[in-house]
Amino acid sequence: MQGNAVMGHAVVGHAIVDSAVVKRSVRIAGHATSVTLEAAFWQALCEIAAARQLSVNALVAAIDATRSGNLSSAIRLFVLDRARRGELAAAA
Repeated sequence: MQGNAVMGHAVVGHAIVDSAVVKRSVRIAGHATSVTLEAAFWQALCEIAAARQLSVNALVAAIDATRSGNLSSAIRLFVLDRARRGELAAAA
């Protein structure tokens, strides 16, 4: 997985959240595709993958297999759902 970032920060409540946009290349079913997410979502996705003992590519492929819309949006919704269910807190 490769990527680059455009720096930025956002204030959410009292927390400063890294809103840098990062574009990375992932492989899904043997094909390279690029995905653009905020750095905080990439970090959370990596934590979830590590907790599940999966590569990020494998986790993204699983998300891709069940999505109905944009891949970046599907990943954000996946991360949000897992955070709400406590999986992200367990991975940290």
